[in-house]
Amino acid sequence: MRVKSVCVFCGSRRGVRAAYEAAAAELGRTLAAGGWRLVYGAGDVGLMGAVARAAQNAGGDTFGVIPAHLLSIEAGNNDAGRHVVTENMHERKKVMYMNSDAIVVLPGGAGSLDEFFEVLTWRQLGLHEKPVFLLNTDGYWTPLIGLLDHVISEGFADATLHGFVTIVDTVQELDTALRSALS
Repeated sequence: MRVKSVCVFCGSRRGVRAAYEAAAAELGRTLAAGGWRLVYGAGDVGLMGAVARAAQNAGGDTFGVIPAHLLSIEAGNNDAGRHVVTENMHERKKVMYMNSDAIVVLPGGAGSLDEFFEVLTWRQLGLHEKPVFLLNTDGYWTPLIGLLDHVISEGFADATLHGFVTIVDTVQELDTALRSALS
């Protein structure tokens, strides 16, 4: 049986709340315990580094993807089980997506939003059926959820858009949802 892979999009910064980094580390340990391979941005900074270090320290398999121009900025994680260097950010997203069975989005900035909206758009267009999860740690994504509601209420998306994203508040809820989606 093939090992399932979970792509995690998240911040290359820690954010202001300790809960963000704690949830990232808990997710890394949870993925390792579940036998899932972590697909991530290969950086050793911010939440991205926290989830990867925790997965690796718990014996989990990891697959990092980093564009060449970020190698010096994000200090590519040399301990990754496997990693590839891409030409650009678009290729990075594509390689991460193509090597995963599910997508999880943790708190992050513009890059994480870009990643989220790209996989959401692909899902809306019927280009994939992979489950997409928002880990709403301490309500971080609540404004984004409100924006999605607004987009629907203003007629720019069908209400089915909500069905393309599963919102969870804790890593425990995410673990249960991943087990259900990937079984």
